[in-house]
Amino acid sequence: MRLLRLLSILLLAACAGCASQPRTEAAAPATRRPLVILVSIDGFRPDYLQRGHTPTLAALAADGVRAKAMQPAFPTLTFPNHYTLVTGLYPDHHGIVNNRFTNPDTGAAFVFKDRYTTADPTWWGGEPIWITAQKQGLRTATMFWPGSDVAISGVRPDHWLYYDGSMSSSERVDHLLHWIDLPAAQRAQFYTLYFDAVDHASHSHGPPSPQVDAALAEVDDALGRLVAGLRARGLYDDTDLVIVSDHGGATTSKALRTYLDDVVPLADIKVGNYGVLATVTPLPGKQASVEQALLKPHPHMTCWRKSQVPARLHYGSNPRLPPILCLAAEGGIITEHAYENQGGHTSVGEHGYDNIDPKMQALFIARGPDFRRGLVVPGFPNVDVYPLLAHLLRIQPAPNDGDFAAVAPLLR
Repeated sequence: MRLLRLLSILLLAACAGCASQPRTEAAAPATRRPLVILVSIDGFRPDYLQRGHTPTLAALAADGVRAKAMQPAFPTLTFPNHYTLVTGLYPDHHGIVNNRFTNPDTGAAFVFKDRYTTADPTWWGGEPIWITAQKQGLRTATMFWPGSDVAISGVRPDHWLYYDGSMSSSERVDHLLHWIDLPAAQRAQFYTLYFDAVDHASHSHGPPSPQVDAALAEVDDALGRLVAGLRARGLYDDTDLVIVSDHGGATTSKALRTYLDDVVPLADIKVGNYGVLATVTPLPGKQASVEQALLKPHPHMTCWRKSQVPARLHYGSNPRLPPILCLAAEGGIITEHAYENQGGHTSVGEHGYDNIDPKMQALFIARGPDFRRGLVVPGFPNVDVYPLLAHLLRIQPAPNDGDFAAVAPLLR
């Protein structure tokens, strides 16, 4: 009898620890607020689901909602799109206009791989969802999401880490589960999780490569580990999982390269960026000749004055953008001969191209108590993810460019 009493006490304690979650008064006073976990698989194209290496993702999609594709913001680059996903603002409006750019007033540079330049909170406009949530009484935890290690408006998530590329996909999941296991007073209601293995493999070996297949399997295994961890804690059916990517990827070709020094004298311009999206400032007295050279048609490159970028791209008004923007055709790169002659690295796979390009489209899968089941929907812009997250968290969204009506049909 004493043994039975002891077992009963232990079981009651265990159940109390895993089931306790705060309630939401405004949206659903009779039910627990679900956990919300936003997962990004960097560089995951929607058609990768057909390659047979992602059974966990396939199962989540079958039991939830999948978009045929999600349209990334332009430019289809990592930092601009990750910040768009959590602010609901186009890059022109939140200010992270590229992976690398310069403040024209101060000359300061933003370089996405340099923590010391990205740490300045003045770069980061808008209000990321973790701040929106914290203002309204929720706790948050972020695993490597771009911007989450910055004190934006003086605020960081309750739990966060500096980016560490050496941490494996499974280790990232284990750390997130550790956060979920914290005592109730410290436990978050909103989490982000970031995987970069697919994007790295695509850059190094190209989207069609077996290395990308291996990365897909690695990330899918990690997601399986997350699902199993949530099930073991009795939380799987109380968790809204939203799985996205920031962009797709395309194979590059030397035949599609544009050498800027074949088009315009480099002595007449200042180049802010080479690559898929090149940014150019004519030097004093050279504006007319530079525009004449760049703005005419080119075989594998299109250039615009920033004020004349097509309106559908929602890009070109931010003062951090230089006067002329040049976009490579899919598979192309804008470079210069000296860089190539000196052995400069060019990726086998790239992104940053036009956001209507099928190979640039992003992933959207969602599964949980708030979502319909077995539903496939047309594509929608990724700015709509932010108001969706605000709805899932039962909070009032900050001003944003998204349209909740576009994603409302996904919900029960």
